[in-house]
Amino acid sequence: MTCECDHLVVCYVIVFNLIKVQFDEFFFFIHVTKTRGHPYRLFVNFAKNSVRKNFFAHRVVRYWNFLPADVVDFTSLSHFRQTITRVDFSEFLVID
Repeated sequence: MTCECDHLVVCYVIVFNLIKVQFDEFFFFIHVTKTRGHPYRLFVNFAKNSVRKNFFAHRVVRYWNFLPADVVDFTSLSHFRQTITRVDFSEFLVID
């Protein structure tokens, strides 16, 4: 799941404003006080065409929102990189 981890690191950099890009061009937050998981849940606008559906934001948001709050450490980028390796992404594997 190296590719997913790399995408999650890029997502972290965007979410926590460690790179100069417009956050709202990729994602948006919905501030709900009663949610499962971590407090940084992301959402993307509905994609009307297949090109937009395969865009980075649409691919990564599912993995990002899946991250368990008790496993992943959002305090710094280095902690985040270390802790996402402990997440089991087998739920996302597609076996034909």
